[in-house]
Amino acid sequence: MKYISSEGLKKLKKELEERRTIKRQEIAQHLEEAKALGDLAENTEYAAAKEAQAFNEGRILELERIIKETSLVRPGRKRQQQVEIGSVIEVELVDRTNSPKFKDLFKKRPPAKRQVFTIVGSQEADPSQGKISNESPLGQAFFGHRVDDIIEVETPKKKVNYKIVKIK
Repeated sequence: MKYISSEGLKKLKKELEERRTIKRQEIAQHLEEAKALGDLAENTEYAAAKEAQAFNEGRILELERIIKETSLVRPGRKRQQQVEIGSVIEVELVDRTNSPKFKDLFKKRPPAKRQVFTIVGSQEADPSQGKISNESPLGQAFFGHRVDDIIEVETPKKKVNYKIVKIK
């Protein structure tokens, strides 16, 4: 099952409407202009317009499918107990090194780095904005966990531990 927020659904519907109306009209106009240039067999303008038309129609079909098959996520409840789709979570990087030689190094360490993530459906994922997909490795790792849980996540470089500080 794919999930989407009401904001994400509005964006998809807006794009669909623009592609059905404005974009189709623009492409039709380009096709007419290209036809006026003459021989269609060697007309690169016509070929480019037909390619744009095919891409637009494919995207329209894709958007219609996404809108039909996704489930709308309601905003999270107050006092959410565990991470789910729509949750906004605050996490902190945790150093789980228990080796005596590392303990001295971390006696005066700076405060732990905190991050805020929103768990969203794959259509809305934007890691640069802190929106992570429920299908991503990080989203899957957090899913179903509670405040104070420590989650280990395998990244391309190393294993990273996060402690869930807050769930909104």
